[in-house]
Amino acid sequence: MHYRPFGPADAQVSAIGIGTWYIDRGDRKEGVAALRAALDHGINHIDTAEMYGDAELVVAEAIAGRRDDAFLVSKVLPHNASRQGTRTACERSLKRLGTDRLDCYLLHWRGPHPLADTVAAFMELQREGKIRSWGVSNLDEDDLAELDAVARAMGGRNACDQVLYHLKERAIEHAVLPACRAQGAALVAYSPFGHDDFPRAGSPGGKVLAAIAEAHGATPHQVALAFLIRDPAVFAIPKAGSPNHAIANAAAADLVLSADEIARIDAAFPRGAKPRSLPML
Repeated sequence: MHYRPFGPADAQVSAIGIGTWYIDRGDRKEGVAALRAALDHGINHIDTAEMYGDAELVVAEAIAGRRDDAFLVSKVLPHNASRQGTRTACERSLKRLGTDRLDCYLLHWRGPHPLADTVAAFMELQREGKIRSWGVSNLDEDDLAELDAVARAMGGRNACDQVLYHLKERAIEHAVLPACRAQGAALVAYSPFGHDDFPRAGSPGGKVLAAIAEAHGATPHQVALAFLIRDPAVFAIPKAGSPNHAIANAAAADLVLSADEIARIDAAFPRGAKPRSLPML
């Protein structure tokens, strides 16, 4: 497993993490086992959110007795992200997760409350030790610029932007990823296999992935993850519903693609033109 600085956060975080959206809708024991297997194989980045139903409760069971092994991330919903609402939501997530701190706390997407109010709450929570760092999700480059100005005026730093990023959706490479690099923030790819839309085995792109995977003794999914995290500012948080799936994802961090292989993937899955708005799920 490869570990990287997570923006300005004082932590080394696994390049491959594990997402927990819908983990509460499957077999509970299997979900807990997948999270524990991830920790066992070097994945320390666990991502969840108050929006994800009972996912925080599943995470709490998985990390019980080994909280220090995890870089734990949760998110506040936009309609809760007032100054006081953010604090209340954080306390609620801490209780559900069975911990006294989050390693990073995110605004899930931009909503009705001013960024200044949300950031002020983040800063208060950080001073109190309830969160170690804070960031955002689903913010475009204009929002990131506004956020950076707000944060710096308060003496703070945004740790990350968590965005939709997979082989068929590379829009963030146009402006969001460069903005994160310029601000020293991490970029976290959610749904890195696409939302039930991974390239089919017989498709032109699928054949490219299969050929590269065969050369490395890997799987097409591992090749896709290795391509996404080729930039040292990028992290990926695929969901894993079973221990074997988590272990396979973890192994992708050790897969090193050649310049030629990266070029072949780039040609098979071109990033396309810059869209008018940031894609998101």
